[in-house]
Amino acid sequence: MPELTLTEQLTELIAAKPVVPTDLEQAALLTLDALANALAGRATEPGAILQRWGVATGATDAERSAFLLGSLTHILETDDLHRASVVHPGCVVVPAAWTVAVREGIRGHAMLKAVLWGFEAATRVGMAVGPAHYRIWHNTATCGPYGSAMAAAALLQLNPTATVHALGNAGTQSAGLWQFLEAGTMTKHLHAGRAAEAGVLAADLARFGFTGPPNILEGAKGWFTATCPDADPSAVTRDPDAPWQLLQTSIKPWPSCRHTHPAIDAAHELRRRIAAETVETIEVETYPAALEICDRPLPQSDYEAKFSLQHCVAAALTREHVDFAAFNEAARAELTDLRGRITLRGAEPYASAYPRAWGSAVTVTVRSGEQLTVRRTHAKGDPEAALSPVELIAKVRMLMIYGGVHEPDRLIDAILALSDDSPLPPLP
Repeated sequence: MPELTLTEQLTELIAAKPVVPTDLEQAALLTLDALANALAGRATEPGAILQRWGVATGATDAERSAFLLGSLTHILETDDLHRASVVHPGCVVVPAAWTVAVREGIRGHAMLKAVLWGFEAATRVGMAVGPAHYRIWHNTATCGPYGSAMAAAALLQLNPTATVHALGNAGTQSAGLWQFLEAGTMTKHLHAGRAAEAGVLAADLARFGFTGPPNILEGAKGWFTATCPDADPSAVTRDPDAPWQLLQTSIKPWPSCRHTHPAIDAAHELRRRIAAETVETIEVETYPAALEICDRPLPQSDYEAKFSLQHCVAAALTREHVDFAAFNEAARAELTDLRGRITLRGAEPYASAYPRAWGSAVTVTVRSGEQLTVRRTHAKGDPEAALSPVELIAKVRMLMIYGGVHEPDRLIDAILALSDDSPLPPLP
């Protein structure tokens, strides 16, 4: 009997994992977070463009609906993040699962189980790609299609063979490059939308018998060979009895790149201990990936500021809340001098711990010569430093109000009720 391919093994592994009520409750929370991000994304310039496009093209089928919802979810930089894979699974998996479940008339439990399956597939593939992949490729865009395909396959009740075909055809659509950061363009939102759409399309086609390569990951002309020079294929199926990867996914409290969050958290603590006007110099220690993506001393737009460690630390040292307003033109101008006093460097233990743990240290030297250092092994919102239910609901409520939702608590309750197998509520 021939050895199973990696996608065949992944399909078997996921189908065999037990689902308990607490897994569904956590999946409902991550679904709530993703949908709140999508609703808030509508109130942005890219969101307005995407919605005008949707109306003009009549994008109402499940694939295009998943594209639109996924793109909206990834605009404000407040969506979830799985550290070990460096994937934002929610902005890809939840839109795919939601749109297929709506189309098929599927209720809460099945939808949430599909979300669990999708997170598992996207993040397990993401943990296997290796660090060199992330330097060029955006993992959410490239690993996401495996997750959206797995979620859609679960909802369509595809058999194992058809699910493998769906994963194969999802993987061959995988794409998404970091070049957009050079110009601060809107492409990152497109990445999430296309990853969601690709998986839904692949699963829908597999339902009709359309075949895909079963060894898309490890084949001689497959995905690892093409895009992952230091891939670790065994990571796809490692620790099959581990908790669901969704339970290892972090929820972001601040609207900036996740690489900035441990430093924001550390700077927030320093703000309570010093006066910003006494600061002479600031040093941020972190891991190399954070420097590659977020070393931006002179951000020229809101979006660039969200990818600037210098700006995020300056904002956290001077503001009680690092919110959307902390990145606008006025805030960037106000923090110019303080940003100029910040230096960044890669350092241990953060370099070796990444991506298992995303940590940073911030050291402030004040005019008296005194130095104060705050270290973070994990960022706020990680499973080890989780948001409280009150903090999470407050975040979601803020996002929904920002997106124009008039009765956010009613919608919040309806989405959380999915873990009781309630029907999916309509999105406003």
